[in-house]
Amino acid sequence: MKAPALKRYLPFTDWLFHYKRENLSGDILAGVIVTIMLIPQSLAYAMLAGLPPEYGLYASIVPLFVYGLLGTSRTLSVGPVAVVSLLTATALTPFATPGSEQYIKLAMLLAAMTGVIQLALGLIRGGFVASLLSHPVVAGFITGSSVLILVSQLKHILGVKAAGGHLPYEAVISLVQAAPGTNFVTLAMGVGAIALLLFFRKPFRKLLQRFGLSANAAQMIARTGPALLVLAGMGAVAFFSLDNAYGVRVVGDFPTGLPGLTLPSLDLPVIGSLAPAALAIVLAGYVESVSVGRSLGAKRRQTIDPNQELVALGAANVASGFTGGFPVTGGFSRSVVNFDAGANTGLASMLTAVLIAVVTLALAPMFASLPQVVLAATVIVAVGGLINFRELLRLWKYSKADGALMGLTIVTVLGLGVEIGIGVGVGASLLLYLARSSRPHMAVVGRVGHSEHFRNVKRHEVQTYPGLLLLRVDENLFFANTRNIEDRLLKQVSEQPEIKNIVLIFSAVNYVDASALESLEGVIEKLRALGVTLHLAEVKGPVMDRFDKVGLIEHLKPGQVFLSTHRAVTALQGENPPSRSAKAA
Repeated sequence: MKAPALKRYLPFTDWLFHYKRENLSGDILAGVIVTIMLIPQSLAYAMLAGLPPEYGLYASIVPLFVYGLLGTSRTLSVGPVAVVSLLTATALTPFATPGSEQYIKLAMLLAAMTGVIQLALGLIRGGFVASLLSHPVVAGFITGSSVLILVSQLKHILGVKAAGGHLPYEAVISLVQAAPGTNFVTLAMGVGAIALLLFFRKPFRKLLQRFGLSANAAQMIARTGPALLVLAGMGAVAFFSLDNAYGVRVVGDFPTGLPGLTLPSLDLPVIGSLAPAALAIVLAGYVESVSVGRSLGAKRRQTIDPNQELVALGAANVASGFTGGFPVTGGFSRSVVNFDAGANTGLASMLTAVLIAVVTLALAPMFASLPQVVLAATVIVAVGGLINFRELLRLWKYSKADGALMGLTIVTVLGLGVEIGIGVGVGASLLLYLARSSRPHMAVVGRVGHSEHFRNVKRHEVQTYPGLLLLRVDENLFFANTRNIEDRLLKQVSEQPEIKNIVLIFSAVNYVDASALESLEGVIEKLRALGVTLHLAEVKGPVMDRFDKVGLIEHLKPGQVFLSTHRAVTALQGENPPSRSAKAA
């Protein structure tokens, strides 16, 4: 394998084989800081996914190590994240009881399925799938999912058992019915934990800066807040027997050791049932990872390969499925911490994986006394900042259609669940695109003064010409809009009988499909029968090449193809002799 190909498919060969000593301190510091942050997050997100907490650690070891080797982002940190954990719980709950052995097996199967799909997409260079999720859909999906996540954790804050249900409203009803049994000690701990986590986010950092710490050092210390809260929670249970005396629920038995290699069960009917959930996780997880990887990479003038990212995430999820984990992806908060702590290469992620493995082997029994309410508070604070109804208002002001699309996605996620919500969002965004494209913007243009510039007659004072219609089409021509363009063109002719020549300006047309080609040929004939000659101007090279292949230029005669609108006007108005442009710009 040649060096460029080796670097492309095995990115670690670029930095590991030529590792620079000056990168080591940053990688080590980032590995330690992210480990401190990732442990409580992993435990919390496993609980959100309906799994025993230790499975969050399992999902943060081998997958993170694998991504460190294969990922093209130097700072992206892979592991359990809130939205993917919620998708996991939503997908698996109908098939098994959360936390049961069957449920755990299904979680591993879902991770492996997700990984296989990502690997397949990466190998066929299918990174374009990220474009299926428009910004309004992503924003609506994240906001709706975050609300669901927050509601799902309230039972742990109240210290009650709420059965939940397959649909979001059923979980709310169950929570309301269980609310009279609130454990007020647990509630006090939950409120206090949330308050402390919010304090660690900004006020504590500013306080440290007032004491003379640098902004970066203060931020690093503040990031350890969740880990300190975990230690405080375990200490409170140990000293005050909160679990026995006051009924505060704790994590309980926490096995020591690492999981062995396990082959996920290959039950074909179940695989078919889980396929929609796997696709939803692929889309949501990939968009989040690529967005974070690109934004962090841009700060250091580094780029990522979206297709190789699919391969890396796919390998990480397959590894998770075979090592007792559940679906993972790149997380925003931990990746930012990894970046701020000075991570320079994938070694930082690999060190984090090793340190989490050490913690799992040596310190696992400590987590048995960890209050579940502390993990719930960690999740609530993490997703609270993702709820963004302000963006809904902003999009509504900018575009009613985009605002409605975000609102529809939020309502569908909250009413019918995350999988259906993301599916409806994607479907609605594609329909919106087709609706917009089927009615393309077309402008009658005229000359600006004595220049060679031509602009919309409705927006500028321009010169027009009797008997000559200059019409600019601002969209690609394809099956969805050909009828609309044809109707509007013929309407112009019917309303202006004096028209003898029409120039279609193709400056914004990058593609003409077979349906549009047939329509264009038909328009030429219809206009010719009405005594009107059709001309083209500013046709781009690739479009012109296709026209030449099927003889459209010959069919167009006596119409001509002009290099520019200016040349078309001067030729057709008799100011200059015609200058045929056999080849377009």
